Order: sequence, then structure tokens, then C-alpha cells
Amino acid sequence: MRLIFTPMTTFLTTPQGRHIAYHRTPGREPGVVFLGGFRSDMTGSKALHLQAWAEATGRSFLRFDYSGHGASRGVFEELALSDWRADAAALLEVLTEGPQVLVGSSMGGWIALLLARDMPEKVAGLVGIAAAPDFTERMWDEELTLAERTRLMEDGIFYRPSDYSADPYPITRRLIEDGRENLVLRSPLHLPIPVRLLQGTADVDVPPAVAVGLLDHISSPDLRLTLVKEADHRFSTPACLALLTQSVEEVLAVRDAGQGAEGTEVLSLTHLG
Repeated sequence: MRLIFTPMTTFLTTPQGRHIAYHRTPGREPGVVFLGGFRSDMTGSKALHLQAWAEATGRSFLRFDYSGHGASRGVFEELALSDWRADAAALLEVLTEGPQVLVGSSMGGWIALLLARDMPEKVAGLVGIAAAPDFTERMWDEELTLAERTRLMEDGIFYRPSDYSADPYPITRRLIEDGRENLVLRSPLHLPIPVRLLQGTADVDVPPAVAVGLLDHISSPDLRLTLVKEADHRFSTPACLALLTQSVEEVLAVRDAGQGAEGTEVLSLTHLG
């Protein structure tokens, strides 16, 4: 792997030959790594809010774009979850020192769970924001019409309207098939780290039931789900962003203390007015 510098952006070249754009804030460890969602990039409000928090507190922080996203290179339609998981793993291995706190938003929550399961030596804690594990399977089973499934299987791609972009999202057959190779909800998921799950009750993209199911599925010494009344999938209001940094700080405090109440599972409902 090698680093490429341009006047505006730094890239990491992964073992697969993909060029991943990133921004790293130096500071003390354990650091924090932000993993964005499907079709999002590292300039979103949550990533920039965490960077400002890291700079103010002297904490190491890393944000990046998956291949085919944002400033990174690659053709989105040719990529899938295995590629984006490998991108994140490469950055975690090369650009961070010691275990990190992973903050995963939507699809980034799924990737964070995969990394925490498969690279436990590199993960100190996890914060999920509307985490969307196995979302491709849920999309196939519950959201796509028969006509959309047929088009997807015959053409290999179809374009789905999005509330977050004027352009529809390309959904590929490879995305669905590759998702089935990365499912985390069909076998036990033991994470020996503090975990915080944040979820809005008004989220129509990742229903609150997904977060409640994840709470039941994960085995962790310190696991908490906070449902925020009326928050949507963006989870980017000032109050939601404040709750995000509070959750990261909680995970870091548990890590620093080297303790957690074994078997603790907590669900709370918060109204941020």
C-alpha cells in the first residue's frame, strides 16, 4: 500500500489497487474512525462535527470516502459491500495506531460491525448511528417489488429514487449478492467492547425495529440503545450531534477505565427538544 498526495486530497492505495481519499486529524489514542453510509461522503455533517470535536479535545480522528464515493476513485456501480469493507480495513490497518472507536452511520454501521467481529484487535468500541446491518437482504425481502427484482436479475441494475439526492441510486445485482456474503444477523455477534446504538424514531430508511433487533442480537459487556424521539435518518440536528459526541465520549471513558458492567443492555427513549 502507498500514499498519494495531491494539492487538496490525500489518497491511500489499497492492496486491491483502489485509491481511497481520507483526512486524518492527529491526536491521542484511542482514536475515532468515522464510516459513512451508502452513497454518502466524508464531508457530511456528522463526520465534520466529529472532526471539530476531535480537534477541540486533542483526539485522533480519521474520516474517508469508500471507493466509488466522494473524492475516492472507482465506479460506484462496479463495487459492493466487500469492497467497501476492505477499504475500511486497509485504512484501519495502515493509518491508525492501536484499537480505535468506530462510528458507523447507516451502511457504515454494518461495516463497523464486520470490522469489530473480524478485527477485534483494532476496535476499542463502536457507536452506530441508524446502523443498517444486512440492509441489502432487507431491501430484497421487504422493499423491492416483484417488477424491481425481475429487472434487477435480468439487467443487473436498476435505479431507485432517493430522498437524499436528485439522482436515483443505482442498485446492482452484485450489491445484493455480495451483501449475502457479509450478513451479521444470522449468527451470534459477540463484541467484547462497549457499544452505543443511536436511532431516530422517525427514521423511515432504517426502522427503529432494526435497532431493537440489533440490541437483542449483539452480545457485549456494555451495550446501550438510545431511541431519539422524532429524529430522522440524517440524525444531524444540533441536539443529535451533541448526543453523538456524548456517546463517543462514553465509549472512550469505558475503554479508558478498562471496565464495563458485564452483560449490561440498556434501552432508553430520549426527546431532544
